Amino acid sequence: MRVMFLVVATVVCAISLAAQDIRLAVTVRIEVESASQPVAGATITINGVSTQTDGDGVAIVTVNPGQTEVTVSKDGFLSTTVSITVLPAQEQQFVIELSSRPTIAEEITVSATRIDVRLQDVPIRVEVLGREEIEEKIMMTPGDIVMMLNEMGGLRVQATSPSLGAASVRIQGMKGRYTRFLADGLPLFGQQVGGLGLLQIPPMDLGQVEVIKGVASALYGSGAMGGVVNLISRRPGDKPAYETLVNQSTRGATDIVPFISGSLTSHWRASLLGGAHFQQRNDVDHDGWADLAGYARGIIRPRLFWDGGNGRTAFITGSITAENREGGTVPGAVLPAIGARYMEALDTRRYDLGGIGQFTIRGRYVVALRGAVALQRHQHRFGNVQEADRHSTLFGEASIQSSAGPHTWVAGFGADRDAYVPRDVPQFAYRYVTPGVFAQDDMVIKPWLSLSASGRVDFHNQYGTFLSPRFSALFRAQGWTSRMSIGQGFFAPTPLTEETEAAGLSRLQIPRALNPERGRSASFDLTRTVGPGSYTVTLFASQVRNPLHVEREIRYELANLSEPSVNAGVELLATLRPRPFSVTATYSYVRSRETIETGQRLDTPLTPRHSFGIVGMWEKEDVARIGLECYYTGWQRLEVNPYRLRSEPYVLIGALVERRFGHFRLFLNGENLTNVRQSKSDPLLRLSQGPDGRWTVDAWAPLDGRVVNGGVRLIF
Repeated sequence: MRVMFLVVATVVCAISLAAQDIRLAVTVRIEVESASQPVAGATITINGVSTQTDGDGVAIVTVNPGQTEVTVSKDGFLSTTVSITVLPAQEQQFVIELSSRPTIAEEITVSATRIDVRLQDVPIRVEVLGREEIEEKIMMTPGDIVMMLNEMGGLRVQATSPSLGAASVRIQGMKGRYTRFLADGLPLFGQQVGGLGLLQIPPMDLGQVEVIKGVASALYGSGAMGGVVNLISRRPGDKPAYETLVNQSTRGATDIVPFISGSLTSHWRASLLGGAHFQQRNDVDHDGWADLAGYARGIIRPRLFWDGGNGRTAFITGSITAENREGGTVPGAVLPAIGARYMEALDTRRYDLGGIGQFTIRGRYVVALRGAVALQRHQHRFGNVQEADRHSTLFGEASIQSSAGPHTWVAGFGADRDAYVPRDVPQFAYRYVTPGVFAQDDMVIKPWLSLSASGRVDFHNQYGTFLSPRFSALFRAQGWTSRMSIGQGFFAPTPLTEETEAAGLSRLQIPRALNPERGRSASFDLTRTVGPGSYTVTLFASQVRNPLHVEREIRYELANLSEPSVNAGVELLATLRPRPFSVTATYSYVRSRETIETGQRLDTPLTPRHSFGIVGMWEKEDVARIGLECYYTGWQRLEVNPYRLRSEPYVLIGALVERRFGHFRLFLNGENLTNVRQSKSDPLLRLSQGPDGRWTVDAWAPLDGRVVNGGVRLIF
């Protein structure tokens, strides 16, 4: 009886207290505005309870008297949290102002994360180069994407073959072979782009470039252990577009690039890119050796786009590239050490075909099918040594995507086949087949918190099973944005590295079986957006176990190192765009270390610790633009260099002027106006042939010196 009395008394007290709270609660009218206009559909959160504003931007809520925090959020606006004081026994009204997100981040959708979302809503950090920036780089190097990538923060295009001009892209200090290149999400350039692949991709038909830094094997499997560069093609508009660019440089480069696009029918659109590119051999320092290789290249790439409505789309692309490239001694000169001519040459024939199909099921599920095939043939010549090879890639994938509540998920399976057949050194042939399954879930937990979890399991035909997870988070509050990400991945070993592509395989020795490389990375960034400015600081670190190392000091040998290589650093990025001006400043500090066989812990060669860049542009739309840029590169550790152990720091300055006259655009661009040249410090040629057969040292600075180019662009 006493227990029942206590229970009844407790319930009565609780009801009495609740009734008292109800009597104390005050009705509050909250109006949400932006630029003096009401904001409908804004989410108002008070004490964990959310409601939305009506068509007039008004929400009526009941709040207990006292200090209360109110959070207001809506897509397209910066979330804001304000503190209000609610007085007892009277209705009150509060007006909360929302600020629009800056246009520098609006309307940008990224696809490199597999789920097409707005850039500012992606938990995984993706850096984007838009069409406007691509337009500037087209006038600098119309024939390739090297300049475009080299000027993005945290990316470094490293010359790998001074004789032929080959290069690779290093992301945050990671070796170039860890960077996965995609075209519209397809591996049209193969598993590894190779040293000359970057020099054979014209930027004219690109609409956007997306970069994921750090291990991305959870998204794209082997080959993405350092990051992903996704090249997005331009989509044809409703009206036909006709463009032609003609460019000439003071070093004998000629580029002719036509591009057309438009609608074929109500459902079909198409684009066509062509290119003819020529470069004369240049012996800049007059030592008889070509500092700038000569080449002749032709490329054609058609694209077809189909939109059948109701979520049904298709995309088909293909290309043919042919290039003959020559370096070594110039006509009439001999290599002093042997008293005879020495020719280095590479002939390339590359073909690719790819497609993407997409349709919906029950209006809820999106099914995507992707496929690609690429074939590349090389004919190398290193003096009297000939090396011919064939490299082929076959790729297929199916995925399904949907949303449920706060979740947007995608799952699927795919397979890669990567085969390398070297005719003259057959012992280095390989054929890798790697089927895999993957899944990803992006979750919007709160307006200020989004999470992304992804994982992939790959079944390699030679090296077994690999699990590649990745976790990312996005935090937002009052103009601040922060992202964190961790992940791990793998890389199947091949004899093709930056060093072996430059020197060939004939002399290479592999003393023991190679093990797969395994990597882990983590990053954290913080961004503050104020008006037309955006400022970001990024901390990153990575580790690679069983890293491949090419010994070139006393022998030419490829093997795994016993100790892991490690990278750590910081990136700073500031963007300010008060029209008609824009300024972008970047700084990178990278400490990349590896432990060689002797047990010494050394900086990774050709990886500067400090690099800085600032680019300024003034533009009057449809009239003119003027740009200035300055880049600083710090010292780098060198290996197999008889002249020095570390490089000198250097500064490069460039300028661009464009004037528009109706359909014509005239441009003049100057690169390396300070005329920095490696051969001003030391000879490029070695006194004797290295164990790998090379006659040159590594390139740690520009070899061609000052270059001025100019031309005309016709747009109809």
